[in-house]
Amino acid sequence: MSAGKIYNACIYARLSRDDGDKVESDSITNQRALIRDFIAKHPEIRVVSEKTDDGFSGVNFERPAFREMMDEIRSGKVNCVVVKDLSRFGRNYIEAGNYIERVFPFLGVRFIAINDSYDSIDRNQSDSLIIPFKNLINDAYCKDISVKIRSQLEIKRKNGQFIGAFAVYGYLKDPEDHNRLVPDVYASEIVRAIYKWKLQGMSQGRIADRLNLQGVLCPMEYKLSLGMKVQTNFRVHGKALWTPVAVTRILTNEIYTGVLVQGKCSTPNYKIKKMFQKDESEWIRVEGSHEAVVSRAEFDDVQELLKKDIRSAPDEETVYPFSGYVKCADCGQNMVRKKYRSGGKEYAYFICSTRKAGKECSTHCIRADFLECAVLETVRRQVEAVADLQRMTEILDSLPECKRNVFNYDAQVVKLKEEIERNENFRLKLYENLQEGLIGQDEYFLFKKSYMDKIQSAEAAIRAVEEERKQAVERNRENLKWMDAFRKYQNLEALDRKAVVNLIEEILVFEDKRIEVRFRYGAEYEKLMSRIPAGTELRMAE
Repeated sequence: MSAGKIYNACIYARLSRDDGDKVESDSITNQRALIRDFIAKHPEIRVVSEKTDDGFSGVNFERPAFREMMDEIRSGKVNCVVVKDLSRFGRNYIEAGNYIERVFPFLGVRFIAINDSYDSIDRNQSDSLIIPFKNLINDAYCKDISVKIRSQLEIKRKNGQFIGAFAVYGYLKDPEDHNRLVPDVYASEIVRAIYKWKLQGMSQGRIADRLNLQGVLCPMEYKLSLGMKVQTNFRVHGKALWTPVAVTRILTNEIYTGVLVQGKCSTPNYKIKKMFQKDESEWIRVEGSHEAVVSRAEFDDVQELLKKDIRSAPDEETVYPFSGYVKCADCGQNMVRKKYRSGGKEYAYFICSTRKAGKECSTHCIRADFLECAVLETVRRQVEAVADLQRMTEILDSLPECKRNVFNYDAQVVKLKEEIERNENFRLKLYENLQEGLIGQDEYFLFKKSYMDKIQSAEAAIRAVEEERKQAVERNRENLKWMDAFRKYQNLEALDRKAVVNLIEEILVFEDKRIEVRFRYGAEYEKLMSRIPAGTELRMAE
C-alpha cells in the first residue's frame, strides 16, 4: 500500500430472498454495521458513498444501486469498494470474477470482501485460487436454491394453490391461507355485471364507459384503495380508468369459473430473468380450486360472442340482436345491417358483405323486420320441439324396459344386503357353537374372520354400486341440462341479444330470402331424437 494514500470508498450492501439469503444474518443493517466497524480500523479508507440493492438477486449485475456505484467509479468519485463478503457482491461466477480480476484492476479500484479476508491490494491474496472457487460456490448455491424454489412452486401449482403476488380482480387471498382465493364481495359483483352486460349485447368499450360513468374503480385503482402496493408503467391519467382491454381481460379469464391456470410463462434459468411464454400444453390447470364467480355456461357463451362481429352502431349502446349471427348461405360471409329511408320511414336490411364489397356472390338481401319475425317463429317452434322431446324422453325412461338398469342397481344392493345379514347370523351363532363344543377356539377365530371379511366386502360393494348409480344419474342429468336453455324461453314474445346467444349458432340467408336457423346443441338434440323408435306414437302430457 502506498504511504499516505487515501481511498474514497463506497459501502455496497445487497439482500435477496430469491438467492436464499438469511435475513437475520445478511440484513442490510447488519452489513453496514460490519463494514463501518472494519473501516473504522483503517484510517486510509474514507466513506464517500453508500449503495444498497435491497430485494435484487445477485445472479446478474443489472441492479440500480450497483450501476450507480459503477458510474461513481468511472467519474473518479470512488476508488474503493467494500462489501461484507463475496456473496453480497454477486453470485454469478463469471461476472463476479470479471469485475474482481479485470474491471476493478483496470479502473484502479481497491476491492475488499471482509468476511472472505480478501483485499485486492494484498498481492499474495489477489493471486490466490481461493477467490474464484468461492465465487463458483456462491454461484452453485444460488442455482441449488433456484431449483428447490422452482420445484416447490410447481408442486403448489399442481395442488391448485395460488402463488401470484396479487389476487386477480374479483378475488382476494384468504387471510388464513394466502395460497387460496376467495371471492371479493364487491369486486365479484362487478365481474358478474360485466358478463351480464356482454351477454346483453354491450361491447367492451361501452362496458368500460359505463363502469367509468358509475365511478367504479378499475382493477389497479381498486387494489391501491385496498392498500396494496401496485406499480405500473401504463398509467396515462392521474387516475387509471377502465379500458376495453381491461374488460376483455376479465371476459377471457377462466379463473372466474373456478379454474386456476398457472405456469403460463417462465424464465430459461436462474441467471436469465426475461420471461417467455410456455406452450399451452405445459400450463397447469386445476378445476374447482376456488369458488366460481360466473357459471361455465356464461363463460362459454361469452367466448363464442367474442369470436363474432359484435360492433354496435355509433348511436346505440348495445349491438343488434342478430349482430355476428346472420351469414350468407352461399359464401359463408357475415351479412351487414344497413338502413334506408322510403316514404318518410326508415327501414333496415341485411346484405351479404361480399356482395357489398363488389366481389363475386349472388345478391343476398333481406329486410331486418322480416328476418326477425321469421327467426322468432322458428325459435318458438324449436322451443316447443325441445319441450316435446323432453316429455318423450321422460315417458321412455318410465317404461319398464328402460328402467332395467336402475332396477339392476337396486336388485344388486338388495342381494348384497341379504348376504351381509346371512353372514352376520352365521357370525352370531359361532359363539354358541364354541360354548357347546361343536367347534374349537382356533376354528372360532378362523370362521369369525372369514364372516367379517365377507361382511366388509359386501358393504364396500354396496358403496361402490350406490356411487355408480349416483354418477349415472348425474351423467343423465348433465346430458339433459342443455334443455334448460330452451325451456326458459317458452312463451317467448320477442328476441333479445341474450336469447340469440343462448339458443342460436348461426342464421343462414339464401338468395330467395329463405332462411335456415342452426341452433346450439344440435348434436345433443339429434342424439335424443335417435332414441325415439321409428313410427312410435306417444301420447304427450297435457
